[in-house]
Amino acid sequence: MGKTTNTTRAQESTNAIERLYITMRHLFNRGFYKPTGVSGESLKNALLQLRPEIYGSIAEEKAELNGLIYVLERLPKGIEQCRYINLTSDEGYGRSHLKPIIPPKRRRNCYRIDEEQMNIEITRGRSDIYDILTHLTFLFVESEKIANKVIIEDTDKTTRDWQKLEKAVNKKELTQAERELALIHVANVLGRTFDEIMQVYEQFATPKNPERFLHIVYWLGRLAIEEELTGNKRAITFSAQLRERLGHHIHGERWAIKIKEVLAKQGLLQRPIHIISANMHSVMNSLFARNALKKEFPKEDSLNIYQALSSSENKDLRAKVTAVARKNGMLAIDDQTGTNIDVQIFDMAKLGKDACCYDLPKNVPDEQKPVIFVMDYAFGEQAYETIDELLKPYGTKKKPIFLNIESISIMGKAGILEGGKGDLMIPSAHIFEGTSDNYPFVNELCAEDFKGHGLEVFEGTMVTVLGTSLQNKDILKFFHESTWNVIGLEMEGVHYQKAIQSASKVRKSIKEDIKVRYAYYASDNPLETGSTLASGGLGTTGVKPTYLITDKILKQIFNT
Repeated sequence: MGKTTNTTRAQESTNAIERLYITMRHLFNRGFYKPTGVSGESLKNALLQLRPEIYGSIAEEKAELNGLIYVLERLPKGIEQCRYINLTSDEGYGRSHLKPIIPPKRRRNCYRIDEEQMNIEITRGRSDIYDILTHLTFLFVESEKIANKVIIEDTDKTTRDWQKLEKAVNKKELTQAERELALIHVANVLGRTFDEIMQVYEQFATPKNPERFLHIVYWLGRLAIEEELTGNKRAITFSAQLRERLGHHIHGERWAIKIKEVLAKQGLLQRPIHIISANMHSVMNSLFARNALKKEFPKEDSLNIYQALSSSENKDLRAKVTAVARKNGMLAIDDQTGTNIDVQIFDMAKLGKDACCYDLPKNVPDEQKPVIFVMDYAFGEQAYETIDELLKPYGTKKKPIFLNIESISIMGKAGILEGGKGDLMIPSAHIFEGTSDNYPFVNELCAEDFKGHGLEVFEGTMVTVLGTSLQNKDILKFFHESTWNVIGLEMEGVHYQKAIQSASKVRKSIKEDIKVRYAYYASDNPLETGSTLASGGLGTTGVKPTYLITDKILKQIFNT
C-alpha cells in the first residue's frame, strides 16, 4: 500500500512540474501575466502542490526563511520593491547610464529602470526563464502570506505589528533596542520565532544596509497589501525581442565564433583539443600551483595548497599562479557575448621547463601536443547551445575547417540521492526529466579511478532536470528506487551529450569515437532534510572533490 501511495505522490508531483512548464511556456508566448491573475494563480497552485524541497515550508502559513535567502541570492537586489518585472534579451541597456545589478549566485545582468521596474536580461535560454519565474512565484507566495496575516479582515486596515514595522523601516537609523522590537513584530508577521528571525536578519545584513531584512519583509508585504486594497497589480512581461530570439543560439554562436577566431589566430585549430567544462581555477591551479608556490608551501600537500588558493584572503597567491600560467601558454578569453561563459586556453607546446605539474610522454612533437580548452559552467539548456555551436566547423561551407577535438570532459556539482555533500557521482547515462529521452555513453572515468580518497563514489544514471528549484522528495525517491538506477540530478548533462552525439554521429563534424568524461560532486542531498541547496554552500568541502576530478581528467589527457 505504501509503495502505491508513494508512486501516486510522485505522479502528482510530476503532473505539477508539467503544469508549471506548460504554463510558463504559454505565458512566455502570450508576452505578459499578472501574478494574482488566472495564469499567475495557476503557477502558484502548481508550485504549492509540488512543494519543492528547496522551498521548505512554502505551503504552510509560516514564512519560509531558507528559501527566501536562496531565492534572493539568485535575483537582483531590490526586486522585492518592483511592481513591474520585465524579462528582456540583450537589448543594449549596457550602453546606457544604467549600472547592471548582478545577483551573487546567478550571472545575469539586471537593470533597475525606475522605482517600480526591474529589467532582467535573458541570454542563457529557457532554463534561465524557468529559474526566474519559479523564484518569482515563490516570492509572490511569501508576500501573499504576509498580506493575509496583516490585513484586518473586512477592513482596509493593517495590524499593529505591521504599523510598527512600517515605522521602523522609515527611520534612518535604529538603535539596538528599536531593531529588536522591530524584529519581534516581524517574527509575529512571519509566524517564526525571534531566534529564527535574528539568524536570518544577520545573514541579510550588509555594512551599507544592516536593516536589509526588515526592508525586504516590508516591501514584500507592502506590494501585496497595495494589490489587495487598491487593485494596483504587479505584472511580469517578456519583451518582443526576447520572444523572437529565444532558441536561435544567438549568444552561443557569437561565443563560439569568437573562440574559433582566437584558436585560428594562434594556429591551434588542427592541434588535439581537449574541452573541459569546469570552473575557472581548478585546471589552472592543478597545472601550475604546486610548482609556482614551492617557496610558500615547500612541504605542504596539494590539497592544502588548493584550500589556501580557494580562500578569498589569498589574492596574492592566486595572482602568482595566474602569472605563471600566462607565461606558460595560458590565454584567457573573458566573455563579451552575453553567455557569461569565460574561457581559458592552455597551449601545452608553450610550457617552460619545470612549470607544469604534469608530464607529457617524451618526444611528442609540438604540433601533436594537447591544447586544453576550459569553459566556465553553462546553465541548463545553454550547454546545448554553446557546445553545439563550438563543435561546428570554422570557416565557410565551401572551405570548412574541422576542429581536432580529442575529448570532452564535464565536471560539475549535482544533487546526490545517496551519500552526502562532497561525494562523487560517475554517470553511465543521462536521462531527461519529463521525457523519454535518454543518452547512454561510454564514460572514460569510472568509480574505480576515485577509490581510496575518503569520498563515497556512486556509478549509475543521472537525471537532467528542468530546474533544480522544482525537485521534491517523492519524484526523487521514485527515481532512486526504480530500475533506472538514478544516483543524482543536475541540469546540463543531457544537453551536453545531445550536442556531442549530433556533432559526432549525425553531422560528422568531430570524430565518431570522441572520448567523453563526466564526473560530478555532491552539492546537496535533496532527499535529506537540512541537506538541500537552501541549507547553504559547500564551503571548503568542495575543494577535495573538485581537484580530485580535475586531476583524473588531466592525467588522462597527458597520457593520451
